[in-house]
Amino acid sequence: MTLHLFELDADPAAPFPPPALALAEPDGLLAMGGDLSPTRFLSAYRSGIFPWFSEGEPILWWSPATRAVFRTDGVHLSSRLRRRLRTSGWTVRADSAFAEVVAGCAAPREGQAGGTWITAGMQAAYRALHALGHAHSIEVFDGDGRLVGGLFGLSFGHVFCGDSMYSVESGASSLALATLAWRLRGWGWPLIDAQVPNPHTRRLGVEAWPREAYLKALANLRDLPAEPGSWRARFGEWPVSALGDSARD
Repeated sequence: MTLHLFELDADPAAPFPPPALALAEPDGLLAMGGDLSPTRFLSAYRSGIFPWFSEGEPILWWSPATRAVFRTDGVHLSSRLRRRLRTSGWTVRADSAFAEVVAGCAAPREGQAGGTWITAGMQAAYRALHALGHAHSIEVFDGDGRLVGGLFGLSFGHVFCGDSMYSVESGASSLALATLAWRLRGWGWPLIDAQVPNPHTRRLGVEAWPREAYLKALANLRDLPAEPGSWRARFGEWPVSALGDSARD
């Protein structure tokens, strides 16, 4: 079979090509073009596909051969971080500072070469999805109410697809992830998609799944009942001291 890069139809509701047709080099590149409308975005994520491109590039859509997946009972924080968090005074909540978390994730990182993939257009797309109740942020605040880190991503069915995380204070993004996993586990959601493994997520317990295994799990979870909307009340507000070890083991 000869594989090639697909160009998307102008209709945002047009289906994506099957992920199995993604290129091996670069790994997972499947299609280009289209737009960043909520309809297109949700169609992509429901198909196991995500956008990833830099400023000045066309919109590129990916489904890599290996997928980074967290089990919601499998996020692990180090003993050292757990000890420090017990006296941090930090609080975790959801959907109270979405735009700020996205902007924090888009900010240049120390030692990062080049620009961010979370371009102005991507940020606008995520804000539109958040307004529709499909995109959510998990935020960590210090004892003075300052936002010190968090993560954001999309949800549908019983699936959460994490897009990015950041920390102003060391450990904040890890705590956001661990608390998200704990809350999702309580809701009966088994997995968090983390897209591509990296050294940081490996330390937190991410698993590398073959694309076919992830797509099978996705198909079983994406249509389970879950109404879009803000998670602020449903998620709750959790001082680290009130979490015990449930969100930190």
